[in-house]
Amino acid sequence: MKKNWTIKTGKALAACLLAFSLAACSGTPKNEEPASGQYKAGTYTASAQGNNGPVELEVTFTADAISSVVVKNQQETEAIASAPLTSIPQAIVDGQTLAVDVVSGATHTSEAILAAVEDCVTQAGGDVEALKTAGNKTAAEKEAKTLDTDLVVVGGGAAGMAATIRAEESGLNVVLVEKMSFMGGAISISGGNQVVMGSDLQKQAGVSDDSVESMVEDFMANGANLNVGELIQLYAENVGATTDWLHDSVKLNFDLDGGLHKLAEYSHDRELAYEGGGAGAAKVLREAVEASGAEVLLSTRASELIIDQTGAVVGVKAADEKTEYTINAKAVLLATGGYGNNKDLLNDEMKSALYYGPASSTGDGIVMATAENVNAATRLMEYGKRYPNGIEVSEGIAKSTIAGNIAAFSESAILINKEGQRVVNEKASNRTILETELKQTDGMLYLLMDASTFDLFKSKLATGGISEGDINGWLDNNGKTTPVFAHADSLAELAGIVGMDAQALENTVKTYNTFVQNGKDEEFGRAAEYLTKEIGEGPYYLVEQKPRFATTMGGLVVTTNLEVKNTSDTVIPGLYAAGETVGGVMGDDSPSGANNGWALTSGKLAAEAIAEALK
Repeated sequence: MKKNWTIKTGKALAACLLAFSLAACSGTPKNEEPASGQYKAGTYTASAQGNNGPVELEVTFTADAISSVVVKNQQETEAIASAPLTSIPQAIVDGQTLAVDVVSGATHTSEAILAAVEDCVTQAGGDVEALKTAGNKTAAEKEAKTLDTDLVVVGGGAAGMAATIRAEESGLNVVLVEKMSFMGGAISISGGNQVVMGSDLQKQAGVSDDSVESMVEDFMANGANLNVGELIQLYAENVGATTDWLHDSVKLNFDLDGGLHKLAEYSHDRELAYEGGGAGAAKVLREAVEASGAEVLLSTRASELIIDQTGAVVGVKAADEKTEYTINAKAVLLATGGYGNNKDLLNDEMKSALYYGPASSTGDGIVMATAENVNAATRLMEYGKRYPNGIEVSEGIAKSTIAGNIAAFSESAILINKEGQRVVNEKASNRTILETELKQTDGMLYLLMDASTFDLFKSKLATGGISEGDINGWLDNNGKTTPVFAHADSLAELAGIVGMDAQALENTVKTYNTFVQNGKDEEFGRAAEYLTKEIGEGPYYLVEQKPRFATTMGGLVVTTNLEVKNTSDTVIPGLYAAGETVGGVMGDDSPSGANNGWALTSGKLAAEAIAEALK
């Protein structure tokens, strides 16, 4: 089968931006007043807030046209932002229009580019509203195209990429369909950690006495014993070999210098970070998919499973802007991630939590598989993985401070409630902290820090998509709006800003500092290694901590070969699922590093099972 590759690499991005830059350099000298025309010819600059910080543009005009749009500076996540950073400027220049669609999954970046161009149009004396309607055309009829392959993988996150790489290694022809403009999924915006139990890397890092039994026991305890036993057993038995395959064959590097993480959820140290975090891991996986020779269809959404007269799944229907695809396949793997961004699939409790996951997590695989003609079964759809460390950056939307928290708790930070009281061991498991947080007034806590700890805390927030500009803006608001980043020179003044009892706050700090002096936390048992620094001099800071979620625990019912089962408990021929699309592995909650490990392990195992079935 002829292979096509449709992903824009970093080199393509650089070339595109260079082309825009050259166009700008050859344009009209800056800000010359033309005799006539739509614009004051020249080059103008503007910036607007993107996902991770300001996106700065330079736009050059002739008297009658927008001649170039150049992205000068930006801090956006590479894989997610590469499409809008190239396609939107080109579309504006080509169509002489601001009626350009945002790129799905990169809305903030897209809107920042358009807002900055609007600003430049205004500076040049142009008509913004006219440009917003210019270039609109009736959509052309889409071309119909049929593809034939061994395996179609729906979803280009960690599970889909791992499955594609492994299936191609096993001799299968693969078509990967991804509705976003990039491959990456949840792993690309994750904390970048993974369970590595049983791997050579775990042994190299100093732990050789971990076991399948220990991992299963820990996961069952963390998941309230709601885990599907055969699936957590499958995970524990195979994550070590998957880790070694990722490291040795896929060339995914782990942060061995940082070592195994000490986590309350685990009886043995079994988590490592990826080099470059989640975004770094996603980049390596994308490059491996490219090298595999698989055909990748980006910005292409699968909408329907194709069923033959026997009830077997034999392909998918999908479409992009120009083409309607019929993809015939001997097997279909659903790896579309979770459903956290689809309120129709969430219960009331999950709807009330702040969402911080990928925009693509709309449960497409689950929706297609549970259609009446397929009738797949689901389980544990009411559960999602909630974390206690979110800040509400817009209504209902969170960003994570977890990287900052980890650093801050190694210094002198503590968690307090709205009454100014410390209520939990800050180094307890996320589950324990969350359960405590939910019992507090308004279901939230505050992170209390002195000046030196806050400086360390804020230096770690970029990995969560929080820029220095964001932080400065929130500090300027000083507790008047969410997210609360309140600050004051004294504890009493700080308490007043958020309506807290000043005496209670001062007593809490005094008590905690006494524990540090004595080397023992008499109230909550914070380990001595995290009890080394007193809360020192001001200014002091309070940062809100609210429940957030991205990962959903429910999904499709599968066998240990990752075959999807219907509501009659019968395998649906030709249909498989992997990653977050599968339900029940974690029970009602997932421990740190578990979801990335499961996605990669199940993707690899599904590909191997499919290859064996198609022999």
